Amino acid sequence: MADLIDGKAFAAKIRAEVKEDSDKLISQKQVDPCLAVVLVGENPASKVYVGQKTKMAAECNIKTKDFKLEASTDQETLLKLIDELNNDSSVHGILVQLPLPKQIDERKVIDAIVVEKDVDGFHAINAGRLSIGGDMLKKAFIPCTPLGSLLLLKDHVEDLKGKSAVVIGRSNIVGKPMSQLLIEESCTVTVVHSKTKEIEKVCSQADIIVAAIGRAEMIDSKWLKDGAVVIDVGINRISIKKEDGSEGSKIVGDVDFESASEKASKITPVPGGVGPMTIAC
Repeated sequence: MADLIDGKAFAAKIRAEVKEDSDKLISQKQVDPCLAVVLVGENPASKVYVGQKTKMAAECNIKTKDFKLEASTDQETLLKLIDELNNDSSVHGILVQLPLPKQIDERKVIDAIVVEKDVDGFHAINAGRLSIGGDMLKKAFIPCTPLGSLLLLKDHVEDLKGKSAVVIGRSNIVGKPMSQLLIEESCTVTVVHSKTKEIEKVCSQADIIVAAIGRAEMIDSKWLKDGAVVIDVGINRISIKKEDGSEGSKIVGDVDFESASEKASKITPVPGGVGPMTIAC
């Protein structure tokens, strides 16, 4: 049975370190760290995430300015708000919660944020710095989910050098930056996706699996090599029957936890794995 990778406990350590740094900024530099959080619309998952980020920021002595806009907000209005936040010297980070409504071009919004305040690390310049690696990484904001996943891996795998890693999913938010971080750690990296042929076979040869494909419990033990380390980034809500016969729901990952645990050496649970690390990072 696989050992559990406890993201909740690790995230608590990160938040404690961030609070120390924040306290020093306040006491030694007279700087009050401030994060602007912009939410457009009523996406339930986004509302939960924004609420958690605001709560965790307060724990770390980071002020937040919350901006909640209607789902009908047009692109021009959102870009005007971002311009104001870019020019507000009291705001040090800007976080626009994704996804955005269909009438808004996400890429235009992300690249409108000044690079120095792009705490999500999605701006084209931050993405470029991550891709180049080396000393450029020191100047980059790194997307929080891949960074959190890497920190968990480094905490549980003694040496990543030369390990075979498969990243399932090729999004700009997780898959691509995750693959770049693993390359930087000298892993041999393969990115697979919906068009990959013999995807199970490719995955079954990997020492490390990072699942970020957005399909509930898709990856089971057949996809895994004996002793693989599994990082499950997926967050999916599925319907279940409760013991009393009523309908309910629960959160699951992209990995079939019970099945994968029989073959993996280490695995992140969902919830309680990558999710808390995303918010902490």
